[in-house]
Amino acid sequence: MEWTGARYADGPTAEVETWIDAPPERVWPVVTDVAAMADLSEEVQEVAWLDEGDGPALGRCFTGRNRHAAIGEWTTTSHVVECEEPRVFAWAVEDPDNPSATWRFTLEPRDGGTLLRQWVRIGPGPSGLTLVIDARPDREQKIVFVRMREHEHAMTRTVAGIKARVEARAEGTG
Repeated sequence: MEWTGARYADGPTAEVETWIDAPPERVWPVVTDVAAMADLSEEVQEVAWLDEGDGPALGRCFTGRNRHAAIGEWTTTSHVVECEEPRVFAWAVEDPDNPSATWRFTLEPRDGGTLLRQWVRIGPGPSGLTLVIDARPDREQKIVFVRMREHEHAMTRTVAGIKARVEARAEGTG
């Protein structure tokens, strides 16, 4: 990630991608298994659907318990805002009309497999990051840059983990 000088109000974004040797229909169940995301993340500790249901659906909600060395521990509620099997799965954190962040996976058929992308936009709603910025407004651009780099690193790990799980299942080892 290159320095952009972005501020929180700019709604900075990050995106990563990987190619998976499986069609989107086989990648989709792994991408939408929110409970398994904690296994792929250093920051995400636990994720659980808030209601009974069968798989992801527009409007469903889940909680996430997170931990970060500099920020501490916190829990969020996320709302599924896009769910188009097997192409798009996205959620808004906290208030879906003014989220603290929006996360999205897109699955695109490509070269006999799937191009998987994970994307995040922070803001525009308040978050733990806004508390950090409020404490050091003179360092806002650096704080945002560092956090976006952390997201990019974490997403790279997540899509690599999804790829490994899907391809291991295809080989009968997962």
